Amino acid sequence: MTNHPDGLLFPAELQQQIRDRFLHVSHDHRGRERLYFDNAGGSFRLRTAVERLAQIDAIPDNAERIHDVAEELKAIQAKATDDVRLILNAEGGSVYAALTASGAMFDLVRAIAENVPGTNLVTTALEHPSAFDAMSQYAALLGKELRVAGANPATGGVDVEEIVRHIDADTCLLNVIYASNISGAKLDLAAVVRRAREIKPDIYILVDAVQHAPHGLIDLQETPVDGITLAPYKFFGCRGSGIAWVSPRASVLPHHKLSGKKPDFWDLGSSAPGQFAVISEIVDYVCWVGGHFSGEADRRALFVAGITHIELHERALLARLLEGSEATPGLRHIPGVEVFVDHPDLTKRDLIIGIGFDRIEHTQAVHDYAQHGVTVYERVVSSIYSKRMLESLGLTGSVRISPLHCHTPDEIDRFLQITQAMAQRAAG
Repeated sequence: MTNHPDGLLFPAELQQQIRDRFLHVSHDHRGRERLYFDNAGGSFRLRTAVERLAQIDAIPDNAERIHDVAEELKAIQAKATDDVRLILNAEGGSVYAALTASGAMFDLVRAIAENVPGTNLVTTALEHPSAFDAMSQYAALLGKELRVAGANPATGGVDVEEIVRHIDADTCLLNVIYASNISGAKLDLAAVVRRAREIKPDIYILVDAVQHAPHGLIDLQETPVDGITLAPYKFFGCRGSGIAWVSPRASVLPHHKLSGKKPDFWDLGSSAPGQFAVISEIVDYVCWVGGHFSGEADRRALFVAGITHIELHERALLARLLEGSEATPGLRHIPGVEVFVDHPDLTKRDLIIGIGFDRIEHTQAVHDYAQHGVTVYERVVSSIYSKRMLESLGLTGSVRISPLHCHTPDEIDRFLQITQAMAQRAAG
């Protein structure tokens, strides 16, 4: 990774094979050609994930039975549970499937805030509302102080020192996002965890990895936390579930559960084996990518190789977006366009960019892109999903661009050409 600060593209043949494994990469479901650069809001779907979900979801049998079909469904769920731990390099603990990752985060915050001694909760200004609102609501309900670490407008992230200065011996919970869904900046999670536990060794830590998980490696052996959330629909999978891993000590805290279940059991009601099958399809795919770069047989080793090269390819796309090529100037060099929180070290960023136009309002720019067959997303202060984060970075709005590793340099160039034409037209 350190040998490729500007990334490394997939070989062309592999790139085409990757694209063939996803749905609607170059055309939408109506057959219209487009550039879909809103993967941070919901990623391209793996064909096998969609097919497997439909196949398993069509089975009427209840997994909590003793016949052979029920046993098959239980095996699907057990494999996927192991695959969640594989993604995270986690040992033990509980895997919890909720309707959404946001719902899972609220449940995790509640269990810890209500049951762990302490007078304050610590989070950051860059959190998704599912984390920030859960923290603020339970702080108010329980009479605890909510401490909020501010963002660094220069990097788009939150500095380690800024986080740990809010932690003391009375902090019962720290909740941090792995990477910003506005700037793409990655927090130094290993340093945050280490420093937090130097101050309070038994502090509970939760992490929202929904945005980061499709773009880079997670290793809970290096960053031991008490809960972490993922969203399959942003990780090449399907909507309909959010996944959380809960540490052994956090999993036995009082939480909503049926009385007859084990103390560390979190699922409520009948399971949805099809949703679990999707997880295994995601891991199978990343391992397949890894198999082109590694001769290892171990599944975790293949996953590591796969997600590492996905990150490298995306970093190369990020570099091209910013600097451009002979075909067109990059976003840093198009008059009338500003790249927000443009940190130069691309190893500290996921493939998300926020930009603004000198003469085009953010929402209007999104509409203008759509007229050119480009799907992007506006982040504006009037949105509950954006206001706090934007203001913490000193912004009033942003056009968020979030391609995926399925995309090619040629598609990046096409986007840049459209952006340049929009800026030139606005300038008159």
